[in-house]
Amino acid sequence: MNLLVLDQFSDLGGAQRQLLDLLPAMRDAGWKVLVGMPGEGELFRRVRDLGFETASIECGPYRSGSKSLADMARFVSGAPVLARQIGQLVDKAQADLLYLNGPRLLPAAALRRPRVPVLFHSHSVVPAGKMRLLAGASLRRLNARVVGVCRYVAEPWRECVGDDRVSVVYNGVAGPERVDRRPHGGGPVIGCIGRIAPEKGQREFLEVARVVAREVPQARFVIYGTALFGDAAALRYESEGRDAAAGLPVEFAGWADDVYTALARLDLLLVPCTAQEATTRVILEAFAAGVPVVAFASGGIPEVVTHAVDGFLAAGVQEMANLATAFVRTGDPAIGERARRTWEQRFTLGSYQREMLKLIRPAAASS
Repeated sequence: MNLLVLDQFSDLGGAQRQLLDLLPAMRDAGWKVLVGMPGEGELFRRVRDLGFETASIECGPYRSGSKSLADMARFVSGAPVLARQIGQLVDKAQADLLYLNGPRLLPAAALRRPRVPVLFHSHSVVPAGKMRLLAGASLRRLNARVVGVCRYVAEPWRECVGDDRVSVVYNGVAGPERVDRRPHGGGPVIGCIGRIAPEKGQREFLEVARVVAREVPQARFVIYGTALFGDAAALRYESEGRDAAAGLPVEFAGWADDVYTALARLDLLLVPCTAQEATTRVILEAFAAGVPVVAFASGGIPEVVTHAVDGFLAAGVQEMANLATAFVRTGDPAIGERARRTWEQRFTLGSYQREMLKLIRPAAASS
């Protein structure tokens, strides 16, 4: 089987990491894959290192979240160019399936309307409004199948393509072979890991840190991450966050190339993501590492975290601070142990790969 896989970014966000995790399984299945993406980001190198052919496409850059008028004008004017490129790449790959790893690709694909089945992998919610309407109309025109990373993400697309064409496959991650949570000395370390952007909640993390630091003076805090996708708003947000951290025992540690090395430093991971988030890959990585998690009960997060069993869910900053304070005072190891079992039962890389391949095979044979 031949696949054309397109991504809307070449920087490494969560969706791109899931693609990198899926590509080796496609190769092991004997499929030939051509991967197209815009820009000059790290994803190009990673895909080539895996032995796959790559191609450059025109897609953005656009601002994350709500789009400016300039973004919209560039999006509309760029769609015919991208549509033409998609058609050329479908022919080059002799594709049996077009796999779209981001919603910004949908309008151009619909404009081209390639004569191959389309599978759209939906990693986060497209907010209600013009962009969701446009994406939904594109899915209908393409008669596409949709796989969402959780029910929260998948639900909006059901009215566009029908229940029978929408599936849910939760992400999976390759965890460490074993977990060794020996004390590292000093006070408890509470962290936040992910690209720096308003929807990831680093400012809320700092608010929590300010409360916890008053209750547990020996606590330390660390933020792993940086602004991605050339987003000027995210860069401003990062700068403002550094200013807001003044006077707090907070370290900005930069991007974590090895997330499990970062997690090994932590006694507790906070995930203060906003409502548009899906299940958030770092939660699954923390589960795999046996690191307890306190997360906002937003988006698809309650689908993967069971409160007071394998993690904790908070309704807002104050509740997150209360839960974090209580946990670092007691340090109950059972939460981390149960989190590891949840990963083993539901969120391994192998289970993710198998479920995705089970969907891709019939999708390629459909119309």
